[in-house]
Amino acid sequence: MIARATLILSLLTSPALAGPLPVAEPVFAAQDPAQVALGHLLFYDPVLSGSGTVSCASCHHPDAATADALSLGLGDGARGVGTKRKALDDNRPEQRIPRNAPALFNLGADEFTVMFHDGRLEADPAKPNGIRTPLGDDMVAGFASVLSAQAMFPVLSPDEMAGHYGESDVSRAVRTGQLAGPGGAWDIITARVDAIPEYRARFDGIIGARAATFPDIANAIAAFIAVEWRADDSPFDRHLRDGTPLPDDAARGMALFYGKAGCDSCHAGRFQTDHDFHAIAMPQIGPGKAERFESHHRDLGRMRVTGRAEDAYRFRTPSLRNVALTAPYGHAGAFGSLRDVLRHHLDPVASLMGYDPAQAVLPDLTEAAGDFQILSDAAELQAIAEANELPPQALTEAEIDDLLAFLHSLTDERGARGRLGVPTAVPSGLPLD
Repeated sequence: MIARATLILSLLTSPALAGPLPVAEPVFAAQDPAQVALGHLLFYDPVLSGSGTVSCASCHHPDAATADALSLGLGDGARGVGTKRKALDDNRPEQRIPRNAPALFNLGADEFTVMFHDGRLEADPAKPNGIRTPLGDDMVAGFASVLSAQAMFPVLSPDEMAGHYGESDVSRAVRTGQLAGPGGAWDIITARVDAIPEYRARFDGIIGARAATFPDIANAIAAFIAVEWRADDSPFDRHLRDGTPLPDDAARGMALFYGKAGCDSCHAGRFQTDHDFHAIAMPQIGPGKAERFESHHRDLGRMRVTGRAEDAYRFRTPSLRNVALTAPYGHAGAFGSLRDVLRHHLDPVASLMGYDPAQAVLPDLTEAAGDFQILSDAAELQAIAEANELPPQALTEAEIDDLLAFLHSLTDERGARGRLGVPTAVPSGLPLD
């Protein structure tokens, strides 16, 4: 106890740091092993998609550090994992998924109460179910957490899992707005799962003999994510817990991160995120975030949720855990390397204006005309630039190297690999990606 107190005191008063290090331990809720095991299978099972070809793991695979290694991924109409994912000739995607697939690390920690790049799903005690979602008053009860609710919204996205209009009962329900109500997309998917004997037997052990609901599926997937990709044993964590020294370059980088460079002004807390929204002039590539009837390629970020002009181009601060493994970076995956995105932070507007599209990692898709339309529109670029919150700052090449070394010290190798791994088969019998 004395050693722990001495360590905390030394961290709090270190003269090399402008502010205290985040020594408080993260809080993770306990999970039911049977529910985790069920969620493990459901996460990898394409039965949840309209066409029966896309699973959660298609865009969040451990081989790609729980993302997909692409700037903007391909959902329905494609096969393969990571950079090997290709559009199918007989069922091609209508467009790229508009935003970069975020990593799933530590989402079971209590502090993660805001989901998606724009925060359109978040804890809200004022709502009847304690969660504010895009479904509003149509949101059903029974989701155990924000993570549980978030885990199942991709099945309602035509580009991600629901699929092309008319290709399945799920896609038809989604395209006609039948989502959470009786006979809607969630009910259709739940009936599919509940009819599979192994899933039914597993549900019996968790919820008893009653019919499964869509929240039951979501709660199991959330329990799995919370356990599988808990990543809080990096070299940085060990340094905080018992003083295990970081390598010299990482220690210098930590002093910069929490000092001169001011990274912790946004990347705060144990997992390096303030869970807030900031505009840092990130380049916009891909289709943007628009309704099907809209023709623009912009993504206004948080403003699409709040309607407030001051929220234009603001996006959620990502956690930096395992960040060295989760390229590309940015809400649209504009930067393919950690060094490039770090340099962007030093002078966001100059970086935006000089952005090279070759930095993006985009699978071939002839249907994706206009991937770089925003970058050639002076007015659009100016709007992004004017919203920027980060002032320019100068760092030497040596300081950049040290910051990169510190970011590498946030890697928890076991957490990145996962604990249960990829199953060899799933109860539906459908092929895995």
